[in-house]
Amino acid sequence: MGWRGTCRTVTSAALAGAVALVLAAAPQAGAGPRSGAAPSFGTVAARPDASSPTPLPPRLPRDFRGKGKWIVRDLGITVPFTWEGRDGESRMVAGGPQYPIWFTNLIYHDTLYTLTYKWPGLDEHACSRIPGFSLEDLNEGLEGARFVGRETLRRTPERRVNHWRVGVVFPELPPGNHPRLPLALGDIYVDEADRGTFWQVLQFGVQNLYDPALDEWLVMDTFEHRPGTVTLPRECEPPRR
Repeated sequence: MGWRGTCRTVTSAALAGAVALVLAAAPQAGAGPRSGAAPSFGTVAARPDASSPTPLPPRLPRDFRGKGKWIVRDLGITVPFTWEGRDGESRMVAGGPQYPIWFTNLIYHDTLYTLTYKWPGLDEHACSRIPGFSLEDLNEGLEGARFVGRETLRRTPERRVNHWRVGVVFPELPPGNHPRLPLALGDIYVDEADRGTFWQVLQFGVQNLYDPALDEWLVMDTFEHRPGTVTLPRECEPPRR
C-alpha cells in the first residue's frame, strides 16, 4: 500500500509513490535504458521512435492536484484516490471510511508519513514516521529511473506517455552471476509533453507488504498543476506537552 512502516521502516513504509512506490526510487548498478513493459491498467500501445532522444526522467512538481483510482487487482478492490501537493508538501489518500481500503501517505515538513486506517486483515493502525525525507529527495531518486519507451494508454481520453522504471535491488552488485533480491520495483507513466504530470503508477515489492500479490496501482483521471491541500492527520501529530 505504498509507503509503510519501518522494518517495517524499509519494508513497510519505504516507497510510495510513487508516488508511493517512487519514494525510495534509486539507481541500480549498471542500470541504463531498458526495454519491456509491465502489464498496465488498460491497454498500452508501444510507439517506438528510435530517432527521438531519451526524455528527461519524471519529476514530481511542488504544486499539483489530481483524482483517480487506487487498484488492488488480486483483492478485487478499486477505491477513489486523490493526490495533492502544495509548496513541496504532498499527500495521497486512497479510499475512505466507507471503503475496504483507506490510507494516507504524506511528505510533510521533511518527514515521510504513512497511516493505514483500513486494510483487509490489518489490526495495526499506527502512524509511521520516517524523518529526513523531502520532495527533493524523491526527485533525486527519480533521476535514476530507466526509460522503457513511449506508449499510449488506451483509456478515455487516451494518454500519450513516457514509461519509466525505478527499482531498489539488494545487494547492489556489479553485473554478473550474483544473488539479488528486488525489494521494490515500479513503473511510472508520465505525460509525454510534461514529465511532471503523472498518469499511472504500478508499484511492486515489499513496500506493498499488506497485499498478498505485493502489487498495487494508482491511475489518475485528472492531474492539474495548481496547489492542492496538504494537512497532517491528527493521528500523526506529535503528542502535546
